[in-house]
Amino acid sequence: MLGFRPKGPRGIGPTLTNVKTSALTRVADAYPMPSDGLGMSPTAEGLYKGFSQVDPVPTELYEKYDVKRGLRNADGSGVLVGLTTISNVHGYTKIDGKTVPDEGDLIYRGYHIDDLVGAPQSEGRFGYEEIAYLLISGRLPTLAELDDFRARIDSRRQLPEGYLSIFPRTTYSHSIMNVLQRATLLLYAFDPTPDDISPVHEVDVALSLLGHWPRTAAIAHEAYLADKNDERLRVPPVREGYSMAETVLDVLRGDEGFTRDEAMLLDVMLMLHAEHGGGNNSTFTTRVLSSSGTDAYSAYAAAIGSLKGPKHGGANTKVGEMISDIAYNVEDWSDEDQIADYLAKIVRKEAFDGTGLIYGLGHAVYTKSDPRARLVKQYAQKLAEEKGKEDKLLLIENIEKMGPQVMRDVRGITKPICANIDLYTGFVYSMLGVPQDLFTPIFAMARLAGWAAHRMEELYGPARIIRPAYYSVFELQEYVPLSERG
Repeated sequence: MLGFRPKGPRGIGPTLTNVKTSALTRVADAYPMPSDGLGMSPTAEGLYKGFSQVDPVPTELYEKYDVKRGLRNADGSGVLVGLTTISNVHGYTKIDGKTVPDEGDLIYRGYHIDDLVGAPQSEGRFGYEEIAYLLISGRLPTLAELDDFRARIDSRRQLPEGYLSIFPRTTYSHSIMNVLQRATLLLYAFDPTPDDISPVHEVDVALSLLGHWPRTAAIAHEAYLADKNDERLRVPPVREGYSMAETVLDVLRGDEGFTRDEAMLLDVMLMLHAEHGGGNNSTFTTRVLSSSGTDAYSAYAAAIGSLKGPKHGGANTKVGEMISDIAYNVEDWSDEDQIADYLAKIVRKEAFDGTGLIYGLGHAVYTKSDPRARLVKQYAQKLAEEKGKEDKLLLIENIEKMGPQVMRDVRGITKPICANIDLYTGFVYSMLGVPQDLFTPIFAMARLAGWAAHRMEELYGPARIIRPAYYSVFELQEYVPLSERG
């Protein structure tokens, strides 16, 4: 495959042994966990099983005290906890206090996502950096401002001197998200003023992480492969002038290279993942930590931890596993009846992972449609044709088509159900040759722009620590002296 390399040959880059980098050093904890080392004796049962024996909070009390579980209203909509000028995730309207389903829309700083994605795509240029500038600064950049923005990110591609010698090794679960989280916290030690929360420093940290994260995640992946294959770790060289999409593909694909169409499609994915409102779990995590006045590295590391969860950003991996399972068990991918029958087995917990969930369907806000899913399908079609993957795309489209009706028939669900972007994410990444363990890290790289915008809005806006309340529903107990306890 011809690689799109406007700056010339990529080069091999340095190779590192485990003497030069801790990335190739994996030392297991020699001491077992307490439940293994000391066993599960009768004396320990109260410790390990005590929580399960505590009376659960009766469901009716949530209604009595009007508790918003998951910060959700009874109709599923989010509890209003703040005001923002950053974005709007639109999926329904409120009419006379009732939630009315509506076509989905995603708006960044007042601009519709269709326009923000469509314009650079139609002009044959990369658009993620333009959106990142918009989210962080509040307005669209001029050409000179955009070039300056890219140059500032470029200036931070190189990891700090000595950083790789103490680079966090992937854990036995080889979670790149975990490595990215620890690598971000490690960068705190290389910052001369890490606790500075002035606007200039906040922007500098965001630019630095936009520059560092693609190589950080790629090195973590390469370290895992090098350790697995007993090879030296190859560190990809820095390539100046590349967009975020090109940088990600360059460090992943190496000498294989990549086409411009592939980079343009990844750019679409980055633009669609850049921001999604203040209420999504990882962004709200960013705002909660930021409200305490803590440093940027801690806030973004916490956001990564949130995004890693399978109910949030980690859902894209689950979708990929589900689609592979369906593809294996359904003989004819174009037969809607066969697909519906197998989806019914999944919903009845008779197939796949036994949860009864069709991953990639349904959303907390979107009802009739997810604009991100619509745009992904639109731009993925061309690459699917080029790579001979139309049959796989058809399978996914049939899952989107048949899934909601199956969920209504089997589980009696009445609310509108639409496909979300996760249904197509894994398919797109697989066409681009992205390893599964990097699906969610790429999501994090894109979302950093949104996290930065919300962090600064929280730091310089409300300026009040977030502290919701919990109502206590236990009875008072009389203290029993230790010697009298049975």
